[in-house]
Amino acid sequence: MKCRRCRGPAVIDIRRHNAAFCRDCFLRHCREQVKRAIKDHEMIVPGDRVLVAVSGGKDSLALWDLLAELEIEADGLYLGLGIGDYSDESGRHARDFAVARGRRLIEVDLREEYGFDVPVAAAATRRAPCGACGLSKRHLFNDVALREGYDAIATGHNLDDEAAVLLGNVLRWETGYLGRQAPVLPNAPGFVRKIKPLVRLGEREMAAYCVLTGIDYQVDECPMAQGNRHLGLKEVLDALEERSAGAKAAFLFGFYDRGREHFLEEAAAERGDLRPCPECGSPTTSELCAFCTLRDRATGENVPVHLRRAPVGD
Repeated sequence: MKCRRCRGPAVIDIRRHNAAFCRDCFLRHCREQVKRAIKDHEMIVPGDRVLVAVSGGKDSLALWDLLAELEIEADGLYLGLGIGDYSDESGRHARDFAVARGRRLIEVDLREEYGFDVPVAAAATRRAPCGACGLSKRHLFNDVALREGYDAIATGHNLDDEAAVLLGNVLRWETGYLGRQAPVLPNAPGFVRKIKPLVRLGEREMAAYCVLTGIDYQVDECPMAQGNRHLGLKEVLDALEERSAGAKAAFLFGFYDRGREHFLEEAAAERGDLRPCPECGSPTTSELCAFCTLRDRATGENVPVHLRRAPVGD
């Protein structure tokens, strides 16, 4: 197997591109795909302050590294979710990466600063752990970015992630979510711009990137994700991709190009009249935002203001 670019010995093949690459050409391929995503979707403009949501896994650490390779300055944000040894190990990987590359890593501990963690929230609300986790992440990423003055939040959602989310939304015809599924969600009052620079790269490519660049990452899946519907959708798409290489990319990019526009009105209507949450100030259509509602149910009482709004540590 020879590299498509230089004809040297290849280390990885990518069936949807009908191509194989050597180490150096593959790393170049990854940089080019991220650069193209940023340019095509106008994700980042000169002077932007970018905050990378870092989990300690392969996607977020690879993204942080790729942005640096493209000479885009970005800091990291790690959320301590309190999921036992898994969170401890994930935090270690994030910190080690930041120290090795001389990058700033902001850390927020959910229990320490807000009085609860994901396992406690899941038990108190009797909702799936992934629901409490995702809600907390979305709120805190945006909250920290606003307070610290960042222009964009970059997440490590890759091609496989986004195709699985799209499939789930189509199966249930979640029109509001379909209207909001895009590589970029622009900033709005109370919301920082959200970007997904890895949307042109798949799960396998991200794992290969980390191996070839020596990035040590959290390999294990979250122990609370067992039975997660998202993982099942990925398996369905993997089977389809095995039979028809490029199916995931065709599905996702076809939606971006020809489908999403039909759901924009529904997405806008779902937001309704946003107003500040009386507890935290985040935009919400309800009396209390979803995060503060979750926090109150998880703690059994309002967290004191000095704890809820404690300064974010470096």
